[in-house]
Amino acid sequence: MYSLRYGTVPIVRAVGGLDDSIRDFEPATLDGNGFKFHEYSAERLLEKFYEALMIYYDQDVWRQLQINGMREDLSWDRSASRYREAYQQIIAKHRGAH
Repeated sequence: MYSLRYGTVPIVRAVGGLDDSIRDFEPATLDGNGFKFHEYSAERLLEKFYEALMIYYDQDVWRQLQINGMREDLSWDRSASRYREAYQQIIAKHRGAH
């Protein structure tokens, strides 16, 4: 996740926090902040590597991908706020049921 802040584009397997934090890049919409694959295999990793390499050759698109990553807010403040919201929803739902 630190790599995003410095413009290093990640290629990750979709597990744990990486699955939550990395959004697979879509060249058509310029949305996403990295390259993510699900299946645990060398073939899937190589596919994503080649996909990233093809995007890298279009420097304008690659730069947008880097910017997307650098703009991500993966701070603990954001995470804590999301936890607080989830807890408040649970409490409100529980109170409404009684």
